[in-house]
Amino acid sequence: MSGTTVTASELTLTPAELAPYIQHTKIDPDASRDEMIAHAREAVTHGFNAAMVPASWLPVVVAELRGTGVEVASALDFPTVGVMTSAGKAAEAAEIARLGADQLDMGVQIGWLKSGRFDDFREDIAGVVRASGLPVKVMLELPLLTDAEKEAAVELSMEAGAAFLKNASSGQIETANPASVGYLVERARDGVRVKASGSIKSYRQGLALLRAGASLLGTSAGLSIITDTGDESTASY
Repeated sequence: MSGTTVTASELTLTPAELAPYIQHTKIDPDASRDEMIAHAREAVTHGFNAAMVPASWLPVVVAELRGTGVEVASALDFPTVGVMTSAGKAAEAAEIARLGADQLDMGVQIGWLKSGRFDDFREDIAGVVRASGLPVKVMLELPLLTDAEKEAAVELSMEAGAAFLKNASSGQIETANPASVGYLVERARDGVRVKASGSIKSYRQGLALLRAGASLLGTSAGLSIITDTGDESTASY
């Protein structure tokens, strides 16, 4: 399921056919063990690309999804990005990999980028790539950056070995949109893909992001998207 790439601007998919592109996300701080198991089972039932869960629940979710073909994703330095030390990120990345995650999303050091600490920004990402050995997706928080900073963030992330570029960490930063996705797609080198993230709520929005070139959609509203019941009132992060 993983590795699916969509670039055709005229792509036609039914709502249910978006499932293999969706990273089914549940990061609620009050989620119980039973809720996390149910979340993992939903990912299998509906054929989602992956279950995106907090690292603290990896042992439970990895066990539940073993042998199903659905991957397990987790994140670090998130949901508030740029607050962990680089050493802390690398240590957490290694532990996330040890616990069985297949993919890893990470917050980046936006403040360092804005301070001209380009080498430190790059090495912060590279340390996670090396420590985990997993495909790493970087949350670039595009709305917080100037045009020059966006260009630098993209290039430095790819130099560091990022497998995916993400427009934002969540809807608190940006609602995922075709313009941001297209910006990243145009600059991605061969082999580097784009994940759209941030308040993805509906089938039409998800399809538009895939048509813009996104390979993956990160959302907590996956069920609403694949049943075409999502709208602006739908909760999603």
